[in-house]
Amino acid sequence: MLEKFILQLAAARPLADEQVRLAVEQLTDEKVPAAAKADFLGALAQKGETHGEIAAFARALRDKSIQPPLDAELRAREILDVVGTGGDRLGTFNISTAAAIICAAAGVTVAKHGNRAVTSQAGSADTLEMLGVPIHLTPADAARSLREKNFAFFFAPDFHPAFKYIAPARKLCAERGQRTIFNLLGPLLNPARPSAILAGVPRPELCAPLARVLQSLGVRRAMVVCGGVPGAGGLDELSTLGENTVAEFYQERGFATSSSLPEQFPLQPAALADLLGGDKTHNAEIVRRILRGDERGPKRDAVLLNAGAALLVAGKARSMAEGWDLAVATIDGGKAKAKLAELAR
Repeated sequence: MLEKFILQLAAARPLADEQVRLAVEQLTDEKVPAAAKADFLGALAQKGETHGEIAAFARALRDKSIQPPLDAELRAREILDVVGTGGDRLGTFNISTAAAIICAAAGVTVAKHGNRAVTSQAGSADTLEMLGVPIHLTPADAARSLREKNFAFFFAPDFHPAFKYIAPARKLCAERGQRTIFNLLGPLLNPARPSAILAGVPRPELCAPLARVLQSLGVRRAMVVCGGVPGAGGLDELSTLGENTVAEFYQERGFATSSSLPEQFPLQPAALADLLGGDKTHNAEIVRRILRGDERGPKRDAVLLNAGAALLVAGKARSMAEGWDLAVATIDGGKAKAKLAELAR
């Protein structure tokens, strides 16, 4: 079946939703050879994924994920994820992870979806683990943590068991130097089905298509961003260093795209070198210092900018500037430090 789809993709004809569903069945079948899966994923990437195909893949793969038992009270909340696709290869520290904890400390319910490092030295799972935050939660424990602590980490391999049958094909694609649709799917597959998402992508042209996909998946509020880094390309976070590309939508107002410099914020002069991280031990210490209020330099600015955007997306602030101020108060008032201590208990 994958061979038939490869011929269709080679003719530049997109896959219908049912064809995507069938392709996902093949990709998650351990009896289908990894080479055949890799050839299919390569053909799809070479054609270029439509936002309809990306949405169909997300739906089919979410149906295979393990769902946490979220009750009506939890579902009535605005549940936020702050997440990047990765792949920018710029080596920054875990900005989204720090921003997510600040949002939880500010009263937002945060379902953080993530994994160990793939293209960086330390993924969100690696850094949270070093901070003492549990990353292997059962579905029931994750729901309880969301309800009681406003935060739970959803470790992707634990909630997407079918992915182990796709991993060899993805590795083969990587060896061929071929990106795949899975480089885009991470922010779309959170098993908690968040209603609000701040997602980062490494290329500006991906912002609007990914935002359209999130909208079609029923997300109520979202911002998809790519941060500019002069001379170094795109960052899958909002950048304090250059122009940001943004695609966003909210229930109360429609879809919008924009590009802007973060000039309205009290940013300190900075370069990419000021935002670099290291291994998981190093990155955990950076996050710890920011949440304690000890780090006052450009790293803090980067987290405040992204936390400000996330608080806007979650409906806790009416603007990014108001979100920035709330993030500052959350750190300087001790709530961020206290939240980390609570999560690490």
